[in-house]
Amino acid sequence: MGAAPSQSAETFDPVRLSGRSAPGPLVLLCEHASNFVPAELADLGLPVAALQSHIAWDPGAAAVARAMAGRLGAALVESTVSRLVADCNRLPDAADLAPEISETTSVPGNRGLDARGRARRIAMAHAPFHAAVAGLIEERIAANRPAAVVSVHSYTPVYRGRHRPWHVGIVHDADARMARPMLAGLARLPGIVVGDNQPYSPQDGVYYSLARHARARSLPCAMIEIRNDGIATDEGQRLWAGRLCDILATMGYAAQEGA
Repeated sequence: MGAAPSQSAETFDPVRLSGRSAPGPLVLLCEHASNFVPAELADLGLPVAALQSHIAWDPGAAAVARAMAGRLGAALVESTVSRLVADCNRLPDAADLAPEISETTSVPGNRGLDARGRARRIAMAHAPFHAAVAGLIEERIAANRPAAVVSVHSYTPVYRGRHRPWHVGIVHDADARMARPMLAGLARLPGIVVGDNQPYSPQDGVYYSLARHARARSLPCAMIEIRNDGIATDEGQRLWAGRLCDILATMGYAAQEGA
């Protein structure tokens, strides 16, 4: 799997915003882009292997999101902090905001986190990410620019011993303005198994970012979930970015020539 985006304690910034003035209508989110743990948390007591696994981030998702942003002329907001520090795609009071156990792995640094520690985690990663997303969308609304929001994720092929057969899934709620044509476009790809609200659905508590920033403003939105064995290489990342961009472009979500 490709290396995570890197930063040091000296350059620590919890958010990476690219393409603030990008001409296209899409705002892309990548909440689980990085496995970086700030130095003060001492790797949360985890070995390197755990921090490189899917429990700490969504491997390949950032590379796909960046490729999509470049091709579609989209803005992109990434969290640069591991989901184990504070999951930016969870409610601030969610039990799994900073999980003590992720899948089957105990996270020592999250054990017994009190209210003060939890607030510190939110301030460290969660709050700045959502402030950046809200600010970007509000700028676009104020400028009368159309906006739609897509969140890009990856998932492990086997979770708690259960094989996940889908190559890609689209997560959505009752507002399926974006999801419906995306699902239709993916279904036309030969040999690709597509999940409709698989491997997750909003009922699993994974729709927080889109509910907060898109649904609350009646903006079209959807979450993309790509099985991470399909984007473990540069070639796979380019392939999936291209597939998704082709579909989104036919839906009118690419920057117009000369924009």
